[in-house]
Amino acid sequence: MEKYAVIMAGGVGSRFWPRSRKTLPKQLLNLFGEFSMIQETVNRLDGFIDADKIFVITNKVQKALIEEQLPQIPKDNIVAEPVGRNTAPCVALAAAVINEIKNDAVIITLPADHLIKDKKSFQQSLQTAAEFAFESKGLVTFGIQPTRPDTGYGYINFEKNETKPNVHVVKKFVEKPNLETAEQYLTSGEYLWNSGMFIWRADVVLDEIKQHLPEMYITLNSMCKNISAPNFYNELDEVYPGLESISIDYGLMEKSNKVFLLKSSFDWNDVGSWESAYELNTKDENMNANIGDVFTAGSINSYIYSPDKFTAVIGMDDVIVINTKDALLVCNRNNVQDVRKVVDHLTEEKREGLF
Repeated sequence: MEKYAVIMAGGVGSRFWPRSRKTLPKQLLNLFGEFSMIQETVNRLDGFIDADKIFVITNKVQKALIEEQLPQIPKDNIVAEPVGRNTAPCVALAAAVINEIKNDAVIITLPADHLIKDKKSFQQSLQTAAEFAFESKGLVTFGIQPTRPDTGYGYINFEKNETKPNVHVVKKFVEKPNLETAEQYLTSGEYLWNSGMFIWRADVVLDEIKQHLPEMYITLNSMCKNISAPNFYNELDEVYPGLESISIDYGLMEKSNKVFLLKSSFDWNDVGSWESAYELNTKDENMNANIGDVFTAGSINSYIYSPDKFTAVIGMDDVIVINTKDALLVCNRNNVQDVRKVVDHLTEEKREGLF
């Protein structure tokens, strides 16, 4: 069984504005330590998948920075999409490329911006999932045990499998629920959080794409899939913009009858907003996470980031304050999902450099 990894790294991380920008998105930032999130993602695979078998799907704006941050990965393995088309085309492109190299290779598909600290447990889970995907010819995803009724995650409804305790048949994918529904999911014990990580064989996932996304399959199958070929990017530029923009969840996972779920045993956070940054950082005695030159008085439960200038926060609770060289965000922690509205506004106003 030959293993490859595909890291999806084309996002802009709009909910992490103003630190995350189009040219320097969340996955390229060191939010929690010495390494950026994409470097941490690759580091978690060390000793499990060789660097020359790791592919990164990104975009033209970020390609050079990713090459700089990941010098151990061959430059040809860092593939730049000409335009963003969501995760289904990204997955299909990567599978088509790897299928040309080894058609029954197991592909481990990972977002670039998740946080998992328990590397050993993570790799053990990957090995179990890879072996199952190889033998069963199924599409495998990780389900995360919910710890709270969270309305920010998608959920997976599964059917318990007594013969293989950790691997279950997926009954359905469920979009982000309201609070009452999320509480019901948590109580039932029949729902897990959707991790957005996938494990499958190259030939199997391409067959499923052929069945459920036939136009996408035909388009990518018609182009040169050897990334070292001189005409690879010319052909990609020609066909990729015409692909349907659709997520792999909508386009494939919700339609296939070959989907299985592996209940994860590792820690996991999708780092979806500044609230995640607050939760994951060290707090002082007032439960404030202060990063940089910061002074607080009469403030609690807040995240203040200001490495470039002195920032004082007085008498404000439960706030996110992000103070960069050219922009300032002040936001209630209950409204962190709305930060993307700032990026939408700046985009509409064509405020280049600020988004």
